[in-house]
Amino acid sequence: MIKKKIAILGSTGSVGTQALSVIRAFPDRFQVQVLTAANNADLLIEQALEFLPTHVVITGETHYRKVKEALQGSAVTVLAGEKALCEVVQLPAVDLVLTALVGFAGLAPTLAAIEAGKNIALANKETLVVAGELVMSYAEQYRVDILPVDSEHSAIFQCLLGEKDSIEKVILTASGGPFRGKDRSYLEKVTPSQALKHPNWNMGQKISIDSASLMNKGLEVIEAHWLFGLEMRQIDVIIHPQSVIHSMVQFVDGSIKAQMGLPDMKLPIQVAFSYPDRIKNSFERFNFMEYPELTFEKPDLAAFANLALAYEALNEGGVKPCVLNAANEVVVAAFLKGDLGFLNMSDIVGETMVKIKNIADPKLNDLFEVDHHSRRIAEEMVFKKNYHIL
Repeated sequence: MIKKKIAILGSTGSVGTQALSVIRAFPDRFQVQVLTAANNADLLIEQALEFLPTHVVITGETHYRKVKEALQGSAVTVLAGEKALCEVVQLPAVDLVLTALVGFAGLAPTLAAIEAGKNIALANKETLVVAGELVMSYAEQYRVDILPVDSEHSAIFQCLLGEKDSIEKVILTASGGPFRGKDRSYLEKVTPSQALKHPNWNMGQKISIDSASLMNKGLEVIEAHWLFGLEMRQIDVIIHPQSVIHSMVQFVDGSIKAQMGLPDMKLPIQVAFSYPDRIKNSFERFNFMEYPELTFEKPDLAAFANLALAYEALNEGGVKPCVLNAANEVVVAAFLKGDLGFLNMSDIVGETMVKIKNIADPKLNDLFEVDHHSRRIAEEMVFKKNYHIL
């Protein structure tokens, strides 16, 4: 059996480490070709010594010497800097690139990989939020598969296998996060430590905060628009606290398909890695008797304004989703540092969207400029308002 050679961008994060667990479980099918990390040099070194990729990249250049010295004597080539990400994804031996970077940083290497004809296992939803039209046109031009790794989009992808042309709508499920059912008076006082405690999923800090604020679901609405060619009216969101149904597709005859399973990212990662095959694994199985009730609620857009802002950005189009994403990255970082209240995040995102003039048909350079400008405006608002809750 020929092994599929995989580049993992963001190997030390939550998705990256779980992807390595999948590869570890199937050494006859998958091989690590590239590993990259931002600043977690110790874990990157540990991973490289175990999996012996041909290349590793540490984008935090101050860690380069440490990684280089630790891997001296091995056959691993060590590179540093963000530019190196775009180089390693184009290596001839790479078959599949898992983009598990956080935020806007995933865009350039994803486009570079597509240009080199590499299939993409996409765990970086911000890439499609910021530049969905550009990314999908690249994928069509270079005949590349974009295989979703987000559990919700993986669920839709699996439901559509064999019948992609009869969609009436998709239904994205959301757990509701740690603050489901709470009102604005409660949310005014929540702390980062509370927001990081997701009831069902074990995720990185940024996505945990996004999930608590429902921004993650908003970003997923925009991602679904591009991945599946849907109009905004065809994308619904429903709160499903048990996180058992990962998403659903309703077809034109009214029939609904749902993909179900335990809240575990290893399964959607495996689906993307093994596509078009399904392979037997030993992961824990879902037991209906342990979940006697599956419940559903409407999202509270008054308390969680980020979801409404995402729909607004998708409706306006152009660079507005890019603005949404850039401002959100700024406010999440500020909230995690204690410089901003939970509700102030959506206030600043909304104000930034108003301040940035739309560009209907943005080019790549426009997106980089808008991202930079949006961050500066959001950072100024964080500084001037100077919210401190801790």
